[in-house]
Amino acid sequence: MESDDATNSYTSEDDAEYSVLLDRREQLTDLLAESPYDLIRHVERAVVYSNLGYPDLAAGDAYRALLLTDEVRNESFEYHDQAVHALEPYSSSPTGLPEVLHHGALRQGSGDMVNGYGPQGPEFYQEIAAVASVRCYQIISLSLLLCGCLSSAHAYCERGLAASPNNQELLNTKNHIMTVARGRLQTKDVDVAQLPEWGNVRREVYPWNSYEPDRFSEDSLSFLNQELTKMAPKCEVRVSELPVLLDAASNTDDYEIIPTNNQLGVFAKKDIAPGEAVLNEYSLLTASNRHKDQVCDACGTELPPLSAKGGPVNCAECYDTVFCDQFCHDQAQELYHPAICDKDVDAIAKDPDLADTEHSLHLLLLARLLALSAHQEVHPLELKNVKYIWGDFVSTGTNAISISPNAGPPPEWTLPFSFKYNVETPLHILEKMDIDIYQTLPQYDLWVLNTCYAKFRGTASARQNPRNGRPELAAVHPFWCLANHDCDPNVTWDWGGRMKLRARERKVVGNQPGGIKAGEEVLNHYCDVELSVQKRRYLMIGCLGGMCMCKRCRDEIALSGQDAPTTNGVSGTTPNGVDDNSTTESMDWTASSTQSDVTMVGSDGPPRE
Repeated sequence: MESDDATNSYTSEDDAEYSVLLDRREQLTDLLAESPYDLIRHVERAVVYSNLGYPDLAAGDAYRALLLTDEVRNESFEYHDQAVHALEPYSSSPTGLPEVLHHGALRQGSGDMVNGYGPQGPEFYQEIAAVASVRCYQIISLSLLLCGCLSSAHAYCERGLAASPNNQELLNTKNHIMTVARGRLQTKDVDVAQLPEWGNVRREVYPWNSYEPDRFSEDSLSFLNQELTKMAPKCEVRVSELPVLLDAASNTDDYEIIPTNNQLGVFAKKDIAPGEAVLNEYSLLTASNRHKDQVCDACGTELPPLSAKGGPVNCAECYDTVFCDQFCHDQAQELYHPAICDKDVDAIAKDPDLADTEHSLHLLLLARLLALSAHQEVHPLELKNVKYIWGDFVSTGTNAISISPNAGPPPEWTLPFSFKYNVETPLHILEKMDIDIYQTLPQYDLWVLNTCYAKFRGTASARQNPRNGRPELAAVHPFWCLANHDCDPNVTWDWGGRMKLRARERKVVGNQPGGIKAGEEVLNHYCDVELSVQKRRYLMIGCLGGMCMCKRCRDEIALSGQDAPTTNGVSGTTPNGVDDNSTTESMDWTASSTQSDVTMVGSDGPPRE
């Protein structure tokens, strides 16, 4: 279904047109599975995504189509023959161009294209590729504007205008970008170098996502408990009843009965003594943003001295990759390393600028997940490393919007999004891994990558550099993050290659003896519990998606008679991106002043379970 990108989207689940669009998306996805190098199908699906209200996914499909126009126009490119062959069915089009390219001035073909962007020869496919490239620039620039990624939107708009200077849609989009920029930057004179790169997109279980498990089912709980027994033999995963989090100050703090919802939690099966180990979790979903750092490539712990017994151990093939011991070496070789061995992936996103530190760690976690998926030949969302993590998703119906160049993302759009970190660089990593990004679309489609980001953004723990305080190591431990947060926790945690939970010696409140009785829930903490209730709740808005409603917080607020803070941002926190308004995600790395292990938190922090 072809449509102008500026028309209304159909995002109501009760709307008949919405169902038609979902069906069309499924048809196009099936067609792309049959003909993955067909750039026209990518453009058509991008338009459907636009009309469904997923501008990020529209930009992703249009970008793949744009890459394929380059393949068509350049005989020396790797997929030239396949891309040309995929266009043969369109050679007999009675109108000369596929229907999806009959858009505004593009109906006249490539006549106004300049600077060498026009057809590279007389063949029909050269005309299609030339016109399609402008259509891709239109979709990408407008879609990124709607996501709030003004810097990339402006860059792709300018590229489109370089090819077609008089294209009215691109000119209109450029004007809209500058209008939005003046509002966000609070200035009439916009410096394009200061345009924000980060925006927000929909964070949801997509209607077509068949991989998300029922986390409360008997099968899920059985699997989780089988796995948990290996690392926490005295614990089990059960359904936990948690307070409903609030977005703003409320008089419910002193209520004896408050609204609750169900999430998963970790419970003690047997008594756990003060100081006793509760959980010892090993994870390969780790990342370091320092190039050639002296840490184990697998678990992230510091490498032992060369003279140490049993380590370090080098990869025999690429040698530059080093592991702390034979166990980590063998785990890596079995589960992920061959997918990236000697593939020149190591330098990507390493040694980032300060503003990109957090983003690079999330990207590198995604890169590790891609390696795990590729080597094991398992869909990323089926990997046990992330499958059962709740991504703090918002319902599809809540995200219903009206697409307009003048409408920014609604408050429910909570997944931080950057064209560089969500689209361009992940595809670059896949190409470095010698993965065909077109043939593997079902495994590495943008909605899959977005879902992975949603699952581990905020559930990751990180280690700071003790010299400059910058996070440089990160890891996702899916069972550690099942333990729910409480500001009066009964465990402490430490990450040093393995995530370790230990029963507290003394309780925070009242200094009572620690330990956990059989049947009690294991209560973790995602912030410094020594902070005041106001500061804790500031942080938890970012971390949990709402103000902490644990008993300690409610009691302390009720006693103080003060309202809890209703906006995010404490001393030392700034939003991500190049300006102070680019996204609501916080840059907080919460921990006590004596703790080097921290939780990566923001508006999309650790889940409620």
